[in-house]
Amino acid sequence: MPRKTDARARAIATAERLFRIQGYTATGLTQIIEESGAPKGSFYFHFPRGKAQLAEEAIDHYVAGRIAVLRNISANTTGDALKFVQQLFSAFAAEMVASDFQYGCLMQNLANELPALDAELTKRVARGFVDSTEIVAEHFRGCGFAPARASSTAAALAAALEGARTIARLERTPAVFEALADVSCQSCLSPK
Repeated sequence: MPRKTDARARAIATAERLFRIQGYTATGLTQIIEESGAPKGSFYFHFPRGKAQLAEEAIDHYVAGRIAVLRNISANTTGDALKFVQQLFSAFAAEMVASDFQYGCLMQNLANELPALDAELTKRVARGFVDSTEIVAEHFRGCGFAPARASSTAAALAAALEGARTIARLERTPAVFEALADVSCQSCLSPK
């Protein structure tokens, strides 16, 4: 039986997983409580504002994990834009395969649903995209890209990665990540 003290962490992890698979509106609190094994009373103790507060914490947890992955890839490819791009697409493809093509991006899923539902959560998701995209831009600046080119390349890669997740989920293959890595590497090599 899980320890009672980890109920909060289990609820956040469960919400993150479910939001990635089925989205925000399709995920109910009852499902989160049942699948996390968290007692209902402790759930409201940890998340007195309910689902919105849980979503805030799931977003923060997801963004922190995403930034850690990006920083790790950047550290492993210091000064090498091509290897960085290849490893980005490879890491995202591997995550899709490991989830049996079930996991979308939590931020993308919520961005598609939240603007009409919750302005504060929408801002939090937008901040997550900005913060994680800045890690990518920072890497490109370290590779000698001019600031504007680093920012535009990072934004294009973020969009490509999000689109690739969607296509990979539908096609149940990581092939789109390989194709985008090739195109993106060619773009990184072109003089600008």
